[in-house]
Amino acid sequence: MKVLVITGSPHKNGTTAALADEFIKGAKEAGHEVDRFDAAFKNIHPCIACEVCHTKNNGCAFKDDMSELNPLLIGADVIVFVTPIYYYDINAQLKAVIDRFYANDGALHKNKKMVYITAMADNTDNSAKGLIATFEGMAGFLEWEIAGSVVAVDCMDKAALEKTDYLKQAFDLGKSL
Repeated sequence: MKVLVITGSPHKNGTTAALADEFIKGAKEAGHEVDRFDAAFKNIHPCIACEVCHTKNNGCAFKDDMSELNPLLIGADVIVFVTPIYYYDINAQLKAVIDRFYANDGALHKNKKMVYITAMADNTDNSAKGLIATFEGMAGFLEWEIAGSVVAVDCMDKAALEKTDYLKQAFDLGKSL
């Protein structure tokens, strides 16, 4: 199975990076082919709803690092979104990538699975309600199955994360695909 992991965090050694690493280890151990796209370190122009992608035959008006992501996105069987919670939802770096999915709408309405992984400082999952609603809505629209999630609460930093079983949860989720 082809798995695409899209991360949003600008922290290369942060909590969600660690969770992504563990998920990838589990998925590879299970024999899956895994690609990773770290959105925060890419040049991604935000969608401006210009409709060029739907009215011309040459894709999005912006020629940026989405050209690297698009073939992986379209070819993947499972899309994994990994993001910290920033003010009750996914972070801007990941959101910019997701907004640009619009140019590929037709190709994305396929039998795919989705996974989401997040970490936050708050000690309850109340702050994740916006993120969960976003991913549930997107999965419904694209007709994707949500194959699992990890919502890591009370994980302000990697030291806090390492005191929990969330890293094991991420590994196990990757292995279970």
